[in-house]
Amino acid sequence: MKTVLITGINKGIGKALSQKFLAEGFEVIGTIYDSEIADTNPKLTVIKLDLSSSESIAHCTDQIISSNKKIDILINNAGILCDENDTTVIVDKLRETLNTNLIGVIDFTEHLISSIEKGGHIINMSSTAGSLHKTERGESHLPYHYPAYKISKAGLNMYTATLALRLKNEVTVSSVHPGWVKTDIGGDKAEITPEQASESIYNFAISSPETGKFWFDGKRLEW
Repeated sequence: MKTVLITGINKGIGKALSQKFLAEGFEVIGTIYDSEIADTNPKLTVIKLDLSSSESIAHCTDQIISSNKKIDILINNAGILCDENDTTVIVDKLRETLNTNLIGVIDFTEHLISSIEKGGHIINMSSTAGSLHKTERGESHLPYHYPAYKISKAGLNMYTATLALRLKNEVTVSSVHPGWVKTDIGGDKAEITPEQASESIYNFAISSPETGKFWFDGKRLEW
């Protein structure tokens, strides 16, 4: 039985992904921030994780490593948007965002590199909001709004690229744009549901794409 590790499974895309992988026969290790999961599926293990806390990351990853389970797919899904209505960088919000969306994700992933199965897949949930290509071409949605979030996703894309080079021929590393999804971050006017996004991400996660690239619905995106 293959194992997937998904961060942030208590709602939105993470919840839909955990349900999809369970339905497909995977064992799921899911992290949550501050809520409880009622699902009693025996193939689901839930662990608390606060990506802004190095202590929480160490505690969570210690539990995963001590289980001696090899991870076939790691999906770094959890993230925050705390400057949605801002058009300039608010430094305190930037620090808060980077601590979770970038530094926390990197810290969490680095702890678990040795637990990733050879031939496995690491997926960093990114966004076209962090695309330099779309921003410079004027194609980015609200190009100078929520700058802290955009900076965090651009940084995450660079982590994908550098980690992919480091793990070449061992583990595939991808950045994935999930689409404009009806979540707390995407809002009610978004185009697709978490379930629709999870179908696309699942199919991509079990495929064998070129490592170190940026993707949406199985198609390459420009950085």
